Amino acid sequence: MRARARAHLITPSERDAALAYLGLHARDNLLLMEMVAGTGRASASSEVPSQVIAAWSGGEILGMASLRPSIVLDVGMTGEGLSACLPVLSSLGTGLIKSPAAGVEAVWQALCKRGRRALIDRRETAYVRHAGDGVPSLRAGQAGVLRSAKESDLDDLVEAARASLREEDRPDPFEGDPVGFRCWVRGRVPRARLVAEDGKPTFVGYADVRRPEGWLVQGVYTWPAHRRRGYARIGMAGLLAEAFAAGADHVQLAVVAGNVPALRLYEGLGFEPFCELRTILFL
Repeated sequence: MRARARAHLITPSERDAALAYLGLHARDNLLLMEMVAGTGRASASSEVPSQVIAAWSGGEILGMASLRPSIVLDVGMTGEGLSACLPVLSSLGTGLIKSPAAGVEAVWQALCKRGRRALIDRRETAYVRHAGDGVPSLRAGQAGVLRSAKESDLDDLVEAARASLREEDRPDPFEGDPVGFRCWVRGRVPRARLVAEDGKPTFVGYADVRRPEGWLVQGVYTWPAHRRRGYARIGMAGLLAEAFAAGADHVQLAVVAGNVPALRLYEGLGFEPFCELRTILFL
């Protein structure tokens, strides 16, 4: 008889086994793989250290989930694995769920029973473009080059981060903790990629996960005065080129349901949908 599944925070000694398990569905588990890779390693003072639990039965992993910085469920998680993880997941007082939709409802119902309430509950679609598809060409006459962000771009990046949250009807942390929010954005500067016009940023996207299995791009934002002028296409084409030159298998990102301009952009660049996500910000 197999031992009952039990969940615990993974340790550095379990990191390789966890990555091998998640790698069976690498595209769908990319963010969770990045969190596991950071387990037990020093993180920037502005970042929440990764916390990932795994449900084990003997030496077999039956499922995994992250607690911080957000809840992400392993797409290969078994029912037994989810049952073992639920008591730990439901103990969180506040947090963010951003995970493939399958399994999220069970987690959310467990949290609701603990009195949690949703500030945001929305659907997103994950899109992917593979290296074998090449890099999309730009239209004739389009000018602009993608570059890495610099410390001198910080004020603009803070502005973009706040504006992006407002456009998504999410709380603005800057209002309650401006120093902490700037510190958080500063910690992301090395992952930010910009397109600029006359030295002023017009587009930003964050290469938050950069692994051989794939890159995950988040925080995409075009300043309102520069929208519908091709800067987002330039930026995304540049990110694809950088990722594929680095040996990434694919680039993925997520689009909020109803964001028609973003859908047109990514589909025009050859991205294809592969997964439905559910995002819940809860207190």
